[in-house]
Amino acid sequence: MKKGNQRKAYGETLVALGAENPDIVVLEADLGKSTMSAMFQAAYPDRYFEMGIAEANMVSAAAGLAASGKITFCSSFAVFASGRAYDQIRQTVAIGKLNVKICGSSCGLSDFGDGSTHQAVEDIAIMTAIPNLTVFTPADADEAVLAVRAAAAVDGPVYIRVVRNDIPAYTKSEFVPGKLSVLKDGNDCAIIAHGAMIEAAMNAAAILEKNGVSAAVVNASTMKPFDSAGVVALSKKVKAIVTAEDHSRIGGLASHVALALRQSSTPMDYVAIDDQFGQSAHSAEELMEHYGLTADAIVKKVTALVK
Repeated sequence: MKKGNQRKAYGETLVALGAENPDIVVLEADLGKSTMSAMFQAAYPDRYFEMGIAEANMVSAAAGLAASGKITFCSSFAVFASGRAYDQIRQTVAIGKLNVKICGSSCGLSDFGDGSTHQAVEDIAIMTAIPNLTVFTPADADEAVLAVRAAAAVDGPVYIRVVRNDIPAYTKSEFVPGKLSVLKDGNDCAIIAHGAMIEAAMNAAAILEKNGVSAAVVNASTMKPFDSAGVVALSKKVKAIVTAEDHSRIGGLASHVALALRQSSTPMDYVAIDDQFGQSAHSAEELMEHYGLTADAIVKKVTALVK
């Protein structure tokens, strides 16, 4: 299985967009080598602004540039991009519907070595709660390219959630904002996932097939606007739905799907972080195992619902 890095995809796509549109500008909060926005700095130093460890100021400056007609991308670790700059995102960017694109890099538990202070397990809940803000959670590096391009085309604010480590490629060459996409067909159950959890969902589906359970895998790469109608349509084709995410069960994919299914009789369950912070580990895989974000956990939830 081919693997790719979403951070690299982000940096390379910024460079490509910069060549296509001179109004693209990029801001960074002292993490350009990690978020890989430094690629844009090397290509277009006059359109790159290093703001230092000052995320709130970065977003305010990005808002000013957007108000003057620029398409602005700004990036930091997801925990800082969504948390330290929340007030500026809400009060200036979102209320003003400004053309600011925010990349939350090293999201979820993927920044395994830095512990709870650097692991954004609540950023989707924060960002999807803000009106006027589009939220993309691409499944792999290929889809990250398409998501960044889609963000540039959106006339308004966008948050893009990017994983730190290399992850397998499962998506096709199409990205439709606001719509679920089926990566694998199945008629007994549907596993809805996004980002780093797509791999676990696909592995779970393979295990379930061996056990006689036909499992669909559905990619929710747009968390806002969320495809509630797509979830309802899916619920009419399967016996059960299980969500999988590297995020808190509160305010993330599980919450969005449960809300969509409020008038449905199709049972659902979730695999997610259970209202707690992350911690340091030797690898992202070690953390995923510790918090139960695994293919086996998905299999158990599906099996319990279907049987």
